[in-house]
Amino acid sequence: MEQVAQVSSLATTKYRRMSNHLNPKSDPNQPIVYQIRVKSHLSPDWKNWFDGLTIAIEENGDTLLTGPVIDQAALYGLLKKVRDLGMPLISVNPVETSRPDVAEVKP
Repeated sequence: MEQVAQVSSLATTKYRRMSNHLNPKSDPNQPIVYQIRVKSHLSPDWKNWFDGLTIAIEENGDTLLTGPVIDQAALYGLLKKVRDLGMPLISVNPVETSRPDVAEVKP
């Protein structure tokens, strides 16, 4: 039982280290902010379903989901939710943040 806990602990640490490799200046234990674009309109009522991501409806018929994602497993979980709702996925992009309170799209 202890070995499983140890392995699980090491795996968790590994994911934490990987979670912010795109922005080496920041704390590697901080989640990466992602923008997920889907071809569909979602009301802001879906915010809890998408783990608190911000929902922005665009004029062209797309919805932009934006927010921090703790690790790859959480990202895959969000993408699974998009799939389960039958919404066409347009893009998934990490957002480079220079300050914790400001997010800019990475060029």
